[in-house]
Amino acid sequence: MTVNRAYPVTLHPLHVLFLAGAVPLFLGALFSDVAYSSSYQIQWNNFASWLIAGALVLTGLALLCSLIDWFRAPYRSRYTFIYPLLLLCTWILGFINALIHAKDAWATMPESLVLSVIVTILIGVTAWVGLTGCHTGGAK
Repeated sequence: MTVNRAYPVTLHPLHVLFLAGAVPLFLGALFSDVAYSSSYQIQWNNFASWLIAGALVLTGLALLCSLIDWFRAPYRSRYTFIYPLLLLCTWILGFINALIHAKDAWATMPESLVLSVIVTILIGVTAWVGLTGCHTGGAK
């Protein structure tokens, strides 16, 4: 008797590094925006801008890895597009947040704080979906 067991595909370790690295950077940008909104010290806005730039690089690399994995997957369910779509939405909203942070420091509030909250929640959900294997469609 032969038992065929198919396990969900896990992410490549480099892919996990990119995904997990973006989470604290977006979270740090959120904390910097909160600090700027309470103190109005311009350096907090600069910190948030740099943290968002780093998070965008890592999110873009994770998006590239997810697209490569998606095209190389031998089996795709109807839900496998959710993870790359969440990464794309996170990257787009993060880029818009970076453009808002590029304005004058006084002009960034409250849009930058609201977008930082949204992007931080979105990257958390994306990391959860990506690291729990929900994007693979399960075992076949």
